[in-house]
Parts: sequence; C-alpha cells; structure tokens
Amino acid sequence: MLKRINLEHILFLDIETVPLHSNFNALDDTSKLLWELKTKYQRKEDFTPEEFYDRAGIWAEFGKIICISVGYFKMTGDVRNFRVTSFHGEETSILIEFKALLETHFNRPHHVLCAHNGKEFDFPYIARRMIINGIDIPFKLNLFGKKPWEVPHLDTLELWKFGDYKTFTSLKLMAHVLGIPSPKDDIDGSQVRDVYYEENDIDRIVIYCEKDTITVAQIFLRLRSEETLNDDEILSI
Repeated sequence: MLKRINLEHILFLDIETVPLHSNFNALDDTSKLLWELKTKYQRKEDFTPEEFYDRAGIWAEFGKIICISVGYFKMTGDVRNFRVTSFHGEETSILIEFKALLETHFNRPHHVLCAHNGKEFDFPYIARRMIINGIDIPFKLNLFGKKPWEVPHLDTLELWKFGDYKTFTSLKLMAHVLGIPSPKDDIDGSQVRDVYYEENDIDRIVIYCEKDTITVAQIFLRLRSEETLNDDEILSI
C-alpha cells in the first residue's frame, strides 16, 4: 500500500518546541495555577510546578514552536533528490510561512504530511498553536468532519506499530534497528530548551530538526523496502 503513494506527494516534517517563557516566574498567576493543575499527575510529588516548567514545551498550551523543518522528494528521471528547508524565528511568522507552503505547494487532495509520532504530537501541536496565534488552520491540518481514511497524515510510528498500540518506539531506536545513521549526534529533545534560552543558538536547533526530518524520510523509504538516501541526494534549500 505504501508503495502506491508517490514520494513527491509527501511533505515530511519535524518540529522543535520550547516553554513559552524562559522560566516559571515569567508566567502570570493564573497560568502558574493552570500549569500546576495540568502537570499534577506527571509531576506527582517528585517536582514542584516551577521545577517541572523546563518540560512545558511538550504542551501546546504552555509551549511554542521555534522551528519547523520540512523535506520533500523531487524526481527527475532516474535522479532522486530530497530537498530540506526550515522555518524558524518568531512563532507567528513560522506558522504563517508553513501555512503558505501547505496552501500553495501541498494543497492537492493527493498530498499528505508525514512525521514520526506526528498524529499525537506534531500535527495537533501546530494546529493548536495556529489557533492560539489567531491563524486559520489550513485544510491539511483541519480534521473536523473528516473520516479516518480522509485524514491526509502519515505517521512512521503508527506504521511501525502494525496495529500494536501498547508500545512507543522513538525515532532514534527505529533508525537504529533499520540501519539508518542516528540523527541524534549533537543534541536531543531534552536539550533544546537550554540551547534556545541559555545558548541562544537557533542554528544548532535548526540543524537538529532538519536531521530528524531526513531520518523520517529515510525510515519511510525503509518501510517501502527502498534504498535510503545518500548524502549526495540530500539538498538544503
């Protein structure tokens, strides 16, 4: 079934998120209380709400997107290229630029989005942050009224489960078992907050995000029993 999908019709993506503010004390009193309630069961008695705030980027209500990296295949005869680019900077601008891409170049019925754990994280997170920022949700992210088979989303984590919903397989683990070079050769998700707020190094985060996007595409190729990309086939634009 996967082999029926034209690779040029898929937009691969990954997002990086951080807490909305650099520290807990920057929240207003209402937000502090709501954060405490939101994270009560995750924190248990191990962390105070303030100590747990470093993880706020996981929740769209308390975090923000700092980078969206996308990649797509371009086939010219027998030549295969995978083109990668990123949107980063102020969140509203990131979301507007990403929406424009979806509405101009990936707006056809046969176009689909693909991410690792995208259905549980990337796609809903982007949609929620668009609403919070007053941006209309593009058709490819608006699931209202769609039947399951009409949702234009692919998820490499879901594909790997083969109907087994009791486990989670990380991108790093999946890449490892499929013989794909690990994208986690610099930082991992737990370090993004510090690299952003403490080191102010968005370029490092962009590189990390783009590597994850490439890895999602590589995993998708392996799921189709096709040759993975070599370095010469990957182009930054």
